[in-house]
Amino acid sequence: MIESFIQVNGYRVKVYSLNTVIVGSGAAGLNAADRLYSYGQKDIAIVTEDIRGGTSRNTGSDKQTYYKLTLSGNEPDSVKELAETLFAGQCVDGDLALCEAALSAECFFRLVELGVPFPRSRYGEFVGYKTDHDPKRRATSAGPYTSKFMTECLEKAVKQKNIRIFDRHQVIKILARDGKAYGLLCLDLENIDDPNKRYVAFNCKNIIYATGGPAGIYADSVYPEGHYGATGIAFEAGVIGKNLTEWQYGLASIKPRWNVSGTYMQVLPTFISTDQNGYDEREFLNEFFTNKGDMLTKIFLKGYQWPFDVRKVENGSSIIDILVYIERCIKGRRVFLDFRRNPGGGEIDFSILAPEAREYLERAGATFGTPIDRLMHMNPLAVSFYKEHGVDLKEEPLEIALCAQHNNGGLSVDMWWQTNVEGFFAVGEVSGTHGVYRPGGSALNAGQVGSMRAAQYIAAKRNGDPVDVEEFSRAIGETMIAAVSMGEALLKGPENNVDEIWKDVTQKMSRVGAAIRDIEGIKEMIKDIKCKLDNFIGIARISTARQLAKAFRLYDILICQYVYLSAMANYIENGGKSRGSALYTDKNGTCPYEGLPEIFKYTLDDGSKADVIQEVLFKDGECTFNWRKVREIPEEDDFFENVWRGFRENGNIY
Repeated sequence: MIESFIQVNGYRVKVYSLNTVIVGSGAAGLNAADRLYSYGQKDIAIVTEDIRGGTSRNTGSDKQTYYKLTLSGNEPDSVKELAETLFAGQCVDGDLALCEAALSAECFFRLVELGVPFPRSRYGEFVGYKTDHDPKRRATSAGPYTSKFMTECLEKAVKQKNIRIFDRHQVIKILARDGKAYGLLCLDLENIDDPNKRYVAFNCKNIIYATGGPAGIYADSVYPEGHYGATGIAFEAGVIGKNLTEWQYGLASIKPRWNVSGTYMQVLPTFISTDQNGYDEREFLNEFFTNKGDMLTKIFLKGYQWPFDVRKVENGSSIIDILVYIERCIKGRRVFLDFRRNPGGGEIDFSILAPEAREYLERAGATFGTPIDRLMHMNPLAVSFYKEHGVDLKEEPLEIALCAQHNNGGLSVDMWWQTNVEGFFAVGEVSGTHGVYRPGGSALNAGQVGSMRAAQYIAAKRNGDPVDVEEFSRAIGETMIAAVSMGEALLKGPENNVDEIWKDVTQKMSRVGAAIRDIEGIKEMIKDIKCKLDNFIGIARISTARQLAKAFRLYDILICQYVYLSAMANYIENGGKSRGSALYTDKNGTCPYEGLPEIFKYTLDDGSKADVIQEVLFKDGECTFNWRKVREIPEEDDFFENVWRGFRENGNIY
């Protein structure tokens, strides 16, 4: 790594020149750094806004899942079978599915070696269980903090190697030109008040982008506080997006942000809503359901049918999500889970539940008392978690919303996780390797596999130094000047309206571009966001340099919202129907229940788009779309002698 300086708009900007910069300090980013070093590429650094931030370290669930090849029991499994399961999720590229299957065991065992406490039997088998969209028992878990354990173990490995970490650095511009990545421009958040230390540039041959999903585009989000993603500036740099319409949404608490899945629902809490001031309390589920047994069963099923699934709206548990959305997003009320009392008050007659729910609770010995009594009996750690975060479920209700939880789409990558921009790799959730559906826990595996593949390719094929500083400055000098000039223009003061704009656009996104999507609302918001982007410098205002970080973040969010909303509109215009975790309003469709608003009329997808992928390029402020066939699962010669020969001939596998 070489340090130097350049002048940008009168500012003195420090430049670090090195082979590879990894952006992000979650499980995928840290694994990329650890792997690169192990493969011999040591001229690397990690850039992160907060080494203690991010989704991997600060999120979890009732039992956070890691999905991999079966490693126990007598149930047969194979790499091909696992690849086919991933590929069956619709709109999935087969080569990526095969990579994620083939390397799942290697990546899993690396985590075990690093100290992640995945459970095994006394004979050494890593036992598994079935998760959603999983035909085998491939899932495992180290508890509610699985990804946190992964991140901590990987961070320890990185620090043992003395890999440099640039903490408190926010990437504000990807420096790319003519389809090639040259580096990054960052804000040094520790020195943001000093104009000559405020901006830091990285001149590098490779960028591994591990910034997570674009959580910042939504107000109702279960992503950890402070995690926003940075997908917008990747679009700005010319990186192609893929499957952007495909998300997962589910019920989650707001403070703290946490999935209310598993036992939180299986203990049958009471759903209540109030006005904004906490008055006018109502049990709104009672107002909708005419059969109490049906209501209780659907609440129970939300435990392991947690993500909103449009196929489970009619006669399924996802009607609960819709009723919460109506209270919060249409009526403008607040929604809570109350564990202190049973739905409808009094005792529950468990005999009225459907057999699946009743038998589960009977086997758990939990057919008694109130929801909090049952929760303390079945999962006391679920209660202590909230108490540690300031909410005593024994004393107060828990505020919830229908929240964005995971983006199945993202940036389009090849089988080495390189994007269409040369030298720019995307790993973890920011890369769009999933389709409409995916097995629960497959994202953790995908992040480890993708970061390993990117590291392998860089170490083998993209070694060497970046361009010299003079060429670096010539190639992307205008891009840096534009970014710095925008920062200067925003510092107009004395008022700050960034928070106001942020709140407005993210709340709108949660209403029109989340689980419930109406073409008219989407198009109206596209126009609004386009206007804000075209006039960003004239509209946005900050009064201090310390607000620059949020202003640049808002700019990223607006680009991201514009591209994602445009993808949704294009999907509808191309005949797309409701699928996955998204209900698209269709005036010619059917309403699943009498009395629901017209916005909930929909038509289920017929699977005709299951083998095509929507890609989008953002250029000159506009989006252009390409619909292509999925890449099938490769069928290659696996005769050992032939593969061995190719492997020996250095580079053939690349």
